[in-house]
Amino acid sequence: MVTEYNRDKLMEAAGFLPRQLRWAIGNLSPEVQNRVEEIRLRSGRAMTVLVAGEEHSTGAMVTAADLELTLEMATQSSAYASMNQIKNGFVSLRGGHRLGLCGTGVIKDGAVSNLRQFSSMALRVAHQVPKVALPILPELWEGNTLYSTLILSPPGLGKTTLLRDLVRCLSDGVGARPLRVGLADERGELAAMSGGRPQMDVGAHTDVMDGCPKGEALLMLLRGMDPQVLAVDEVTSPKDVEAMETAAGCGVVLLATAHAGGLDDLSRRPLYRRLLEQGIFCRAVTIDWEGSQRRYQVHSLGEGVSC
Repeated sequence: MVTEYNRDKLMEAAGFLPRQLRWAIGNLSPEVQNRVEEIRLRSGRAMTVLVAGEEHSTGAMVTAADLELTLEMATQSSAYASMNQIKNGFVSLRGGHRLGLCGTGVIKDGAVSNLRQFSSMALRVAHQVPKVALPILPELWEGNTLYSTLILSPPGLGKTTLLRDLVRCLSDGVGARPLRVGLADERGELAAMSGGRPQMDVGAHTDVMDGCPKGEALLMLLRGMDPQVLAVDEVTSPKDVEAMETAAGCGVVLLATAHAGGLDDLSRRPLYRRLLEQGIFCRAVTIDWEGSQRRYQVHSLGEGVSC
């Protein structure tokens, strides 16, 4: 969906770039600006933009100094304060954007403690696409029952965007009664909290736990906010799965995303296979390309504990 909002978010994200790279983004055609999903920076190469899954050169060359300056602006000149994120390969930015980092790892006690000598960065532009969830929303309900749903796709196909709009629809009661939604937003990409208020529209009845590890945030929301739905982006650890198992046992509906190429890929991964075996999720939404458009498909996962 092409909107003026998308172009505004692109320029907001480009504000973290050095001046000459920011100008190159500003010189792109409005049609391209509206469709940019990521800005890719590689030292010694031309900056590219990701549009519909393909990279296109802007012609602006990137230097090592540009990468250092980008990180400095992203961390507000305090990389030390962002060390926990940097060592995990990303920095969350105001506005819901995210800066992915690639460089040389610093190893301490057998674990990565820092990154240095940056070689490339990926600036993911936060997108809000209102109503993108509407076509699939009816398939997640049966009568008055909302099914726990897992959103699957490879990186960059819009899992977070779809999850955000599902949260908004459920929280605002689109097509059904409004539900209390607890949102575990560890990286600040879903709600983009600032001063205690979400900068993205996540609905009127959504409570956001921002900046906490996902597993802990889910349990804190469960204990403190009496949610009917819990939503979390990118299930990546056993603690996330354990928290979701606890929530499902309390009768809470779950919405989550996972990196997977499809249902077969999901079942081959031990972490995600555990979710399937527990029968926590009754529906899965897969995202892939159909030409230059995204295709969303809803799949039944069989008879789970809440199906």
